[in-house]
Order: sequence, then C-alpha cells, then structure tokens
Amino acid sequence: MPRKRKLLAQLSALQNKSSIPPFDGLENLNVTPDRDSSPKSSKYFVVEKKNSSQLESDFFNQPCISLAKSLLGQILVRKLPDGRELRGRIVETEAYLGGEDEASHSKGGKQTQRNTAMFMKPGTLYVYQIYGIYFCVNISSQGEGAAVLLRSLEPLENLDVMRALRSASRKAPAKAPKDWQLCNGPSKLCQAFGIDKGFDQRDLAQDAAIWMVPGPEPPGEQDVVATARIGIGNRGEWAQKPLRFYLRGNKYVSVVDKKVEREMAAPSSSS
Repeated sequence: MPRKRKLLAQLSALQNKSSIPPFDGLENLNVTPDRDSSPKSSKYFVVEKKNSSQLESDFFNQPCISLAKSLLGQILVRKLPDGRELRGRIVETEAYLGGEDEASHSKGGKQTQRNTAMFMKPGTLYVYQIYGIYFCVNISSQGEGAAVLLRSLEPLENLDVMRALRSASRKAPAKAPKDWQLCNGPSKLCQAFGIDKGFDQRDLAQDAAIWMVPGPEPPGEQDVVATARIGIGNRGEWAQKPLRFYLRGNKYVSVVDKKVEREMAAPSSSS
C-alpha cells in the first residue's frame, strides 16, 4: 500500500504540473526581438506592463482635433536599443486636418511618398524632416490625411540620456540644455527621444521601440489653451485658426499665448 500511495502522489504531481503553461510560451505574447528586457527587469514584467497600460488603436481612432486634445497629458515612451526607457508627458500639440487645411502636408487630399503615413490607420507615426537636418513627429488620426504634431513634452525619465542625445545631434559644441529646454519644441523632442525618419509609418499601438501609456490624470477643459499654430507662414485664415493646444501654466510648453490666457481668465460678461 505505501508503494501504491507513492505512485498515486507522483501521478498527481505530474498532472498538476502539466496544467501550467511553460514559461517559453510567454515569450510569444506580443513580444518582438527589439523588445528584450533590460538587465534590470524581467521580460515577463515588461510584457505585463505593456499589455495592461499601453494606449491601444482605439485611443488614436478619433477626429484630429479631438485627438490633439486627448494626447495632452499622455506619456510618450521610447525604448532605446540598450533597454533604457525615455518618458515624457505631452504638453503641446497641433492639429493638421488635411483636405482644405492650407497648412497641412496633405492639403487637397494629395498623397505623396513623403506623407503616406498621414493616410494610414490612426496611431501611425508620420516623421518628416525640416531644413534637411531636424525631424518632427506626428500621429495620424481619423480623417483623410489628418495628423497631430507633437510640439512639446515634459521630460520625466532618464533626462541625462535625453541631454546626451540632444548634444550628439548637434554638429557644433553647445551649452547643455536645461530640463525645461530638452523637449520644448517639435525637433527638440525628436532629438531628445532619438526619433528620426526610421520611425516613419510605425504603429504606436504595436511598435516595440515607441508607444504611449496613459498619464496619471487627464487635464480638464479649463487647463487646455487653444490658439494659433506656430511657424506655418502665410496660409490665409488657416494661420489664425485655434488648432494648437497646450497645457496652461506648464513651463515645458514651447510658446505661451498670454493674450488667449488672459481672455480665458477674464470673468464672463454674461449675467
């Protein structure tokens, strides 16, 4: 009898063990080779963290102006090849509506090799180069050829790495930028996060090197300033349309519109 009980116990143990999925199987759950764990963390924790908090395709699938506002307060995450992660809170955006928007790269619905990403599914990155040197990053939204430009971030994590990336992107030696200067402009944030043309047409909801997670608390309507876009030149009425949005009182915003902020602060004239 003791021998029989021992055999039954061994059989029971084997059955229990077989009901547990092997750890090797977890490596195939939404993981790509570029998404390896850093030496300081478990790859299984990274997978769980991405699945539980990453902003999915549904978030980006909204009209351009709505997305430009909704992006404020969200966290952009950039994973470097060595495993380190850069994080920044979005504090300023601009909406480019396509179609009749004279300031948009897709005005008139014209699709080119350069702006293809603007016509791809919401959440696709559109990266273009200015002055033959700097890059700007946009996110496609609902609407034919519509996308949102990321103008400024509030740097949150690994600021020393951002500073080094900014310095490495400059041809001539320059004074190291202060924290508030690291990402307060569209090309600055691309430098600080190591974003170049290689990120064009990537999917924010699926990519292993760049994605978004929700911010701790969404800003209220009274916290968002709507004003004219910057640096779009002579585009008639479109130069004055309030399609730039930023977090009021945030020191990481590139350009503050004091006139609009005064108007927001003024008491309503209606009784």
